[in-house]
Amino acid sequence: MLSRRGLMKLGTVAGAASLVPIAASRAALGAQNAVATGANPAHLHRPPAGAPVVTGAAASVVPFSVAMPVPPTLQPLFRSPLTDFYLLDTKDGSEELLPGTRTPVLGYGGSYIGPTIRAKSGRRVIVRHRNRTTTPTSVHLHGGHVPANSDGYPLDVINPGECRTYEYPNRQPGATLWYHDHAHHLEAEHVYRGMHAFYLLEGADEAGLRLPSGEFDVPVMLTDARFADDASLIFESDDFRYRNTILVNGRPQPYFKVAARRYRFRFANASNLRIFQLSLGSGEPLTQIASDGGLLPAPVPVTAVDLSPAERVEVVVDFSRYAAGTQLVLSDTLAGPILRFDVGGPVSDRSRVPSVLRPLPPLPAVMNTRQFAIGLDMTTFQFSINGQTFDPSRVDTTIKRGTTEIWEIKNLDTAFGIPHDFHLHLVQFRVLDRDGVPPPAAEAGLKDTVLIGPGQTVRIQATFSDFTGRYMYHCHMIDHSSTGMMAQMEIVP
Repeated sequence: MLSRRGLMKLGTVAGAASLVPIAASRAALGAQNAVATGANPAHLHRPPAGAPVVTGAAASVVPFSVAMPVPPTLQPLFRSPLTDFYLLDTKDGSEELLPGTRTPVLGYGGSYIGPTIRAKSGRRVIVRHRNRTTTPTSVHLHGGHVPANSDGYPLDVINPGECRTYEYPNRQPGATLWYHDHAHHLEAEHVYRGMHAFYLLEGADEAGLRLPSGEFDVPVMLTDARFADDASLIFESDDFRYRNTILVNGRPQPYFKVAARRYRFRFANASNLRIFQLSLGSGEPLTQIASDGGLLPAPVPVTAVDLSPAERVEVVVDFSRYAAGTQLVLSDTLAGPILRFDVGGPVSDRSRVPSVLRPLPPLPAVMNTRQFAIGLDMTTFQFSINGQTFDPSRVDTTIKRGTTEIWEIKNLDTAFGIPHDFHLHLVQFRVLDRDGVPPPAAEAGLKDTVLIGPGQTVRIQATFSDFTGRYMYHCHMIDHSSTGMMAQMEIVP
């Protein structure tokens, strides 16, 4: 339930929204960065004008004084001819997020960002998770096409001291996925404190494309945080106003040394509420090659990318055009500089960005259309879907396996100007249009999370194939879903 203080904060954001220029949002990702019709939701759910500056232990951090780490890759316990087997503990840890201090974290392997699992399409992964914490957990492979008993159902938890085995068939195209906690009413704080990590699925088609690989294929997780004077993390639900320290792979304003060649960067927004709008230098060229569900049909030249919570974007940056010693700063529109690239000398580079990446299949015939209204219920002050908060005993949507549907999702929250981003478990979908306007090329690929601005209606199309059982759909501004903006669908034979 939203507190009175939360409502006051929302009012502050709504009032400040009129002070922020309306800029191009999703259309800025198109080849020509054309401006789409309608208001831009990307300026909302960020600290408004006049928000407190960074305080606590983070206030003394010198910009670009620490290196950006790359999350380690988890090695399998063993491999069979068809399957990779992993063991991973969720546990308390302590990490130097801010220079010279230690921050208690709660994460996979005891790290703020857990180890990366690298998988291959067509090859199964089995992960046995052990809960070494004092609270229940549930692991969701975000973007994964998996059986219901391995999806991380919010009430299907791993109690403290217990284990659970998850099976990931990987019968889907290669994509940047991630795994995170989904224990109901706990997921927002758990994710905030560190239960998030990459799951990079390599498609069978990628080797022939010769995209940057190996050490030149770099996952980058973006989060925001609020630190106390003792460097501990402060969690308060819906606290977007005070989470004003941006962490890049768990470090504030780090630098990253690059060679003068092409790099593939996989950006994931793992923050609870914040929307990022990223640009390099003064509008240096980026080439977007993928979104949530994997490679786009063709590369898209952009100068900025938007990321709402849980979205992923892959870009290729060619540093060979810059002289050794060049420093390029990646900035967020409102937060300012968040990462600096320090360019070194040239190295051998056989990578490329081909003109054709992964063509999309034709859209199947639609068998059903549904409508969903999401927003803040002003009588109960709870976030809801179609006027109802999450109830595990209630099935909200029943879908026959193999059915292709269009979902029309309308964001009712115009009074306070609250954006939402809508996530479906089990399936990747295609965005058909936003308020009747087709998506730009950078948003026209496979997706599992879509940003919906106040008053906007987004139509998506999905095919619910293979698996039966109960799955979630919810707002992935995860403080909202943790307090009710979530529902369940049941896929039946």
